[in-house]
This record gives sequence, C-alpha cells and structure tokens, in this order.
Amino acid sequence: MTYDSGVPPSVSEPEQISIVHADAELPLTFVRSRRARRVSLRVDTARRRIVLTAPMRMSRDMALRFAYGQGGWIAARLKRLPQPRPFQDGAEVPVFGVPHRIRHRPGARGTVWLEDGEIHVAGHAEHLPRRLRDWLIGELRRRVMPLVAAKAEKIQRPVTRVGLRDSRSRWGSCGPEGSLSFSWRLVFAPLEVLDYLVAHEVAHLVHKNHGPRFWAETSGLCDGPMAGPRAWLRANGEILLQYGA
Repeated sequence: MTYDSGVPPSVSEPEQISIVHADAELPLTFVRSRRARRVSLRVDTARRRIVLTAPMRMSRDMALRFAYGQGGWIAARLKRLPQPRPFQDGAEVPVFGVPHRIRHRPGARGTVWLEDGEIHVAGHAEHLPRRLRDWLIGELRRRVMPLVAAKAEKIQRPVTRVGLRDSRSRWGSCGPEGSLSFSWRLVFAPLEVLDYLVAHEVAHLVHKNHGPRFWAETSGLCDGPMAGPRAWLRANGEILLQYGA
C-alpha cells in the first residue's frame, strides 16, 4: 500500500503511538518526512523500535490504517528485536570477545578489576552500571590508541584526536581534520574486529570514499584478513548494542 506526496526534504519530531493487534498493544514511533513518497514501516534495531514513516501531507488516520493492516508483521518484528542486557551482578558480558561474569563487591575498596574471568565492581549497586561502563571505555581506549598510532604512522598521516562515543548508527568515523571516532561498544567485539575497524577509519585519512583503492588501503593496514571481521560484524553487530542498555 503506497501513497505519493511529492514534497521536498525534512522530518518531523518522533511521536510514540501504539496500535492493537490480536488483543496486544504494539508500540510504534511515528514520524513524518518530506522525503517520503509513501507510508512505510522499518525496523530500527539500534533503538529497539518499529518506525512508521508517512509523507507530510498524508492524514494521520491513513498512516494508521496502513499500520493496522501490517499488525501481524509488526508483532513478529517486535518479538525479534534484540533485548537489552543490563550491567548487573551475575550478568555475562564479553570483553574483546571473551565472556566475563559481572560480580558486585559492595564491601570492597577500589572501583573495577579483573580476576579469574570475572569483572569485579566495588561500591553501591546503583553505581555499578556507570563504573563498569567507564572501565570498559578505558579498556577500549587502551587498545585503540596504539592501533591508531601504528596504522597512521604506516601511511604517514596525522590523527588530531580519537573519540569514543555511544554511536548506534556506525562503528567508526573519520572527520575532515584527521579526527577519528569509534563506538565504545567495540569493547565487546573480538580484537580482530577492532583491528579491522581501526584500519578502516585510518584508511579514510587517505581515501574519503569506499572505492577499490580505499579497500586496498584498509586490507594493507589490517593485521590479518578483513573478510572474517566484516562477516562477524554483519552477523553479530546488533548484539553489541544490547549490552548496558
């Protein structure tokens, strides 16, 4: 079911709505877009939501009728969305691909430390998620910085800064002035995946596109074959977004 609009670009503020299908309430995020030429539904895995997008001139009722007609599809996709895996005592999280169990140590001194395949977090329980997140970001930075330095030296290009963010739409980016940024959630990925993504962004210091020369540069900067890490990200990337959410 499609409806033409033919109007120029812009997007409205998201609105949280719901429809009822088979006696179940199904949450949706409703937006209007000047780019949209028809009403559509898409899965936003990173934010664990279903987005209903309609052209600016389409009536709200018409967009909702489309959503009601797709109730079965929406219900099935909502069930398949990745569930959050919060940082809490007893939960398991991978650190560079190696599973570790979280242990809360309320009576211990210090903040966070590794011991026998476990991550121990001292202090009050309400501080555990933040302290563990800060520690994980520190561990990622400790691995990323030497990788960036070595690969940038190899191509003789300067890096002005390296940032770690909670980006859910991309794993890394390269700014116009030689700044690099990476998702802090890469701390959960195997080291060969991290190596590939650092190589990918460093290669962008030379090639701003994804043409053949870029991929040749990336391959030369990787410590191993890049096919495996790329396949791993396609298969498991969504899982990285679940931890600590």
